[in-house]
Amino acid sequence: MIEGVFIQELKQIPDGKGKVMHMMRRDSPLFTAFGEVYFSVVNPGAVKAWKKHLRMTQHFAVPQGKIRLVVFDDRQGSSTLGKVEVIETGEDAYSLIKIPPLVWYGFKGISETPALIANCTDIPHSAEEIERMSPSDKVIPYSW
Repeated sequence: MIEGVFIQELKQIPDGKGKVMHMMRRDSPLFTAFGEVYFSVVNPGAVKAWKKHLRMTQHFAVPQGKIRLVVFDDRQGSSTLGKVEVIETGEDAYSLIKIPPLVWYGFKGISETPALIANCTDIPHSAEEIERMSPSDKVIPYSW
């Protein structure tokens, strides 16, 4: 696993009317601070990539649909410099995934229906602390 990236299986509590899907608690060892919670929808086959935050830590969970999350480490001095990690997550493989600052990531909708991504961050979103690259940029050794 890429240094600083963590995957934690999440609890689902089904009942006859639906289910409760846990995501993040303040007593979790992955929780550091609250910035904001927001949701992204990824259509089937759509790619949203590449992006890295300079200061923000993100915590993703996918309660509906399924995505392929790809993470790339280009941090100088990191023990996982140059590594690509591919993680498939969604309702059937429900997990919390922590993405630290300075790590590139992108995702693709791989379910037949749109996927819903919940993101709990440690600081509020700010366009000034984001870097972006095209999904086809060859700097990252992954082809969508």
